[in-house]
Amino acid sequence: MEGRDEMGVSIDDVAAGAHVSTATVSRALRGLPRVSAATRAKVIAVAAELGYVPSPSASGLATGRTRTMGVLVPFVDRWYFGHAIEGIDQVLREHGYNLLLFSLGGYLHGQKRSFTESMVRKQIDALLVLSLGLSEEELRRLHHTEIPLLSVGGPVDGCPGVYIDDAAAATAATEHLIGLGHRRIGHLRGGVQDEKNFKVPALRTLAFEAAMTGAGLELRPEWTAAGDFTVAEGARAAVQVFDAPGEPPTALFCGSDEMALGAMFEAQRRGIRVPEELSIVGIDDHDFSAPAGLTTIAQQPWNHGRAAATMLLAELGGAAGAARDTLMPFELVVRHSTAAPPR
Repeated sequence: MEGRDEMGVSIDDVAAGAHVSTATVSRALRGLPRVSAATRAKVIAVAAELGYVPSPSASGLATGRTRTMGVLVPFVDRWYFGHAIEGIDQVLREHGYNLLLFSLGGYLHGQKRSFTESMVRKQIDALLVLSLGLSEEELRRLHHTEIPLLSVGGPVDGCPGVYIDDAAAATAATEHLIGLGHRRIGHLRGGVQDEKNFKVPALRTLAFEAAMTGAGLELRPEWTAAGDFTVAEGARAAVQVFDAPGEPPTALFCGSDEMALGAMFEAQRRGIRVPEELSIVGIDDHDFSAPAGLTTIAQQPWNHGRAAATMLLAELGGAAGAARDTLMPFELVVRHSTAAPPR
């Protein structure tokens, strides 16, 4: 709806005539919530008087919506994100909505993160943010558009979200190892970029450390290594722990299943028997975790995506407050990668 129509009338002209912001004009003409009936009627009247036709076509006035929901994601090839997007897309399809994906291409895409401007230009009705930390300026711009926002997969400052209690999940995983009798427990955590861009990795690490301290167990720096929540980096981090001088840990808590699987591969390569010599637990319940026999804290990102999309659709339908903080369930799934420590 930016720019001028064929008659040279811009959205700014309508905003000036109605004495409201351009964001309010956009919301009023698209039938979005959080605009009073009186303001909406005034905006429509001014737009009609000036002959303003929003782009890309006048059909927006007839339908009242773009019927498109945006999804902002840092990666499209990670397990959690892929399954969450699948759940979101299914709900949107069921309700005749389209999904518009905004991928940042990782942390260092080489371009300024200008997705907020893109969203305004492409006219989405609402936005789902997948586990990505947003700066104050990015949040300010997003809230200026006045579209409903909701995070998925982890807490994001400035908007409600749908996610598990990551601290409780990490605590459950650590206490499972402690309950088996392990006292020498290592940790594969998220990397610097993970913890800078997401809250989830740090929440899991802090919970692990608190559970260890609460049990009177020592946190050994040489048994902690950073990965980036991938199998390859999990294997690399495991090398660092396994090569540390002195006695080895008898168990590893990994911040994700992918890192846990990498640690299992490296242990197998070295002839370290799992779980006879080393217990390993992760978080997620990745598709490969069951075949690998990995003990994990299971969550269901597909359901997270479905729940989040349903909430935003309800919000767009006029149910104020439908998009709210929602903790999703998780459970400890014990398989063959954990056992009592060797004597």
